Amino acid sequence: MPGAEVVAVYPNKIKIAVHEIADLGGGEPVEVGSYLRVYDSNASSIIAIIENYSIEVRGAESSDGEREKVYLIEAVPLGFIGADDKFQRGGGGIAIPPKEVMVASHGEIQKIYDALGTDIRRFHFAQLSQDAKVAVPVDGDKFFNRHIAIVGSTGSGKSHAMARIIQAATEIRDSKRSEYSLNNSHVVIFDIHSEYLSAFPEANYLSVDSLALPYWLLNSEELQTLFIESVEEQSHNQIATLKRGITENRRKHYRGSDEKRELIHYDSPLFFDIGEVIEYIQAKNDEMVEGSSGKPVNGPLKGKLVNFLTRLENKYTDRRLDFLLGEKVKELTLEEVLRQFTGYRKDQSSNVTIIDLSGVPFEVLSISVSLISRLLFDYAFYYKKTHSEGKAETPILVVYEEAHKYVPRSDLSRFSASRAAIERIAKEGRKYGITAAIVSQRPAEISETIFSQCSNFLAMRLTNPEDQRYVRRLIPDSLGPLTDSLPMLSSGEALLLGDAAVMPSVVKLREAEPAPSSSDICYMQEWIRPWHDVLFGPLLEDWEK
Repeated sequence: MPGAEVVAVYPNKIKIAVHEIADLGGGEPVEVGSYLRVYDSNASSIIAIIENYSIEVRGAESSDGEREKVYLIEAVPLGFIGADDKFQRGGGGIAIPPKEVMVASHGEIQKIYDALGTDIRRFHFAQLSQDAKVAVPVDGDKFFNRHIAIVGSTGSGKSHAMARIIQAATEIRDSKRSEYSLNNSHVVIFDIHSEYLSAFPEANYLSVDSLALPYWLLNSEELQTLFIESVEEQSHNQIATLKRGITENRRKHYRGSDEKRELIHYDSPLFFDIGEVIEYIQAKNDEMVEGSSGKPVNGPLKGKLVNFLTRLENKYTDRRLDFLLGEKVKELTLEEVLRQFTGYRKDQSSNVTIIDLSGVPFEVLSISVSLISRLLFDYAFYYKKTHSEGKAETPILVVYEEAHKYVPRSDLSRFSASRAAIERIAKEGRKYGITAAIVSQRPAEISETIFSQCSNFLAMRLTNPEDQRYVRRLIPDSLGPLTDSLPMLSSGEALLLGDAAVMPSVVKLREAEPAPSSSDICYMQEWIRPWHDVLFGPLLEDWEK
């Protein structure tokens, strides 16, 4: 009796009866997730992955009271290895009935992933979780030229995974020219929890103290989100007055021709003085006009802008917002702003720019992300338009950490600007060499428009059923069982799927080196120590500042 035989073949499943597990394994361990090779008489074969197994007891009891046990294994076919020994996705011309079943060897499994070839598009950052000896590369062009999503519950290793991918990207070199210190990779990270500086100590690091984000580059929607309360009775008057004040002030400070000055509008990316605009609004609030009798009477906005002025002055004098509204942003040029975010510093350039948002007040977080995203998109757009026959020679990857915090699936007006900016990158960015990496612990809460544009996914451990269902919808029905492992993946493991992958696979990512500072706090290690005195002076000085 053979050790293993195929008893049924379906379009999306193979059923195998195994009498002696040792014969099937050939010395290799056999478990759920193991790869099998199912041969025919022509040396063609199907590669399949074990989905589940059951044990069936057959026949009468033997003299020692035992009955025959048969292992019934169900495996999902992944692809086909033909007589040329090359792997192809989908079915193949395997002869019926199949002749032999064996656990696939390391070399046979590696052939699956070597289908990508060995040219410069091959990008490697993970190993097969089932077998660490098997490298799982992706097509680098398809991986970075199509938007990426990295999802997983807290503690699953998302930040480590993202850091490892970026480190691998900044290390790649042209084998013919290895003399340069920096390659031409460009990565911008929105770092919500101040985690990435330890992983990229040489990065262009922008904290709230060094970040300069000029308010005069805000568009109309962002300005109104910042300064207007839409639920107020006088919000329509506030919007109209703000628009007139800013437009007139932009024209006042413009140094070009009168003809061009007349073309300046509310959204023109030109300087205006916020202090002078507040004075203009104050004058409108206090304005008296000549009545029909010739005596002064209240102007149309007299006393109606008090709440608006209070809000404007509070924000203008709030030292937490100096990076946005302070004096230092008034002297900046647009070139200086763009150099700041693209890593082209005058002292030293850098592959990676970290925008540390941990110190940015929550009420302007969405606006800050919106403005920077718009500037990066416009930079990519105009670069391609004006350089080298329309080529995008400085492609940018923008990493949105904890994306659900500023592009949630929500209709609230405070998120509309950031959602519009990031959706624009998601829908149009590929054409201009700017792609997004969406990192989140709650994929089901992110704008569906943004997520639907992602073509490559790293799904790490997900414990929320709604998020698991969301990921299951992304992969073919025949490979759906792979998502059953999502709640049980260990830290650093992920389900890799998408256009860039040879096929969906559970992979293990190497630790980032150096690692981001996103490790869990070791409560027990700290609590067992002797009492630790706190120096409140420096803490409060920084807090008050």
